[in-house]
Amino acid sequence: MIRIKICCIASPAEAALALAAGADVLGLVAAMPSGPGPISDAAIAEIAASLPSQVLSLLLTAKTTADEIADHVHRTGVRGVQIVSHIDPAEQAQLARLLPDHQRWQVVHVEDDDALTMIPAHGPHVTGFLLDSGRPSQQELGGTGRVHDWAISAAFVAASPVPVFLAGGLNPGNAAAAVAQVQPAGLDICSGLRREGRLDETLARCFVSAARQAGPGA
Repeated sequence: MIRIKICCIASPAEAALALAAGADVLGLVAAMPSGPGPISDAAIAEIAASLPSQVLSLLLTAKTTADEIADHVHRTGVRGVQIVSHIDPAEQAQLARLLPDHQRWQVVHVEDDDALTMIPAHGPHVTGFLLDSGRPSQQELGGTGRVHDWAISAAFVAASPVPVFLAGGLNPGNAAAAVAQVQPAGLDICSGLRREGRLDETLARCFVSAARQAGPGA
């Protein structure tokens, strides 16, 4: 069954709503140079502590060194980390040694075919990849609401040795097409489920239903 990550969770109440809608991974956004949903580290820790043990809480961090990232994870009490910058592979290898019991997801911003070069560089060290639509050269690290080239994403999924989630411009209307074309292990969404800045239960349930009806085993 395809997994669903709902990102930009802002409170324990939003976390509960997302889980009730069918999400099994929650994204908690720390300070970022751009994009929606950042909350304080204290708020992230509060939400992470409120979650059932089977739920994967992922800290979205803009830190770029293994020591900084590991410290950020420990301070917030999350079960895993989503690294939104294209960090040095050596730092990724060191992070695997520092956080062997945490999930470690590397975001890949799909601007062109160069995204595929991230697979051999980072694949040996990460739990998973997440494909998004940012532009690191412009300090844009996600939350853009843009769809990138799914043909590149499909090639990435086919070549990756670890699970791959797809993000970027997703919504209840295109979730099924995304699953069909890219065949990811999961989908990740933030702004596509929000109305007036709040997580919308109806949109969340529609998104989860559309993705899972299109996924394996449906």
